[in-house]
Amino acid sequence: MKAKEKNDPVNFPAHYNKGGIGCIDAIKSCQGDGFKFYLQGSILKYIWRYEHKSKPIQDLEKAKWFIDKLIATVQEEQDANNKEYGDLTDITV
Repeated sequence: MKAKEKNDPVNFPAHYNKGGIGCIDAIKSCQGDGFKFYLQGSILKYIWRYEHKSKPIQDLEKAKWFIDKLIATVQEEQDANNKEYGDLTDITV
């Protein structure tokens, strides 16, 4: 993901998008399977502290951003598995 020109404190904070790569993309490339745990921890962090911040809505929007990123990550995994193994959701044991 290329860093955006306009500073968006929730979706593309300028201080997280230096050097042509976003911080979240760098973390994802280093974390592998642990990336989902990182996302879950970030969700918890923003939900935990929002009532104690001067801009609580902004922290809730950040939590939502991480939830959306987690959903996209899980969806990518499911799509990759379905492509490799076929749709296994209808199998009953």
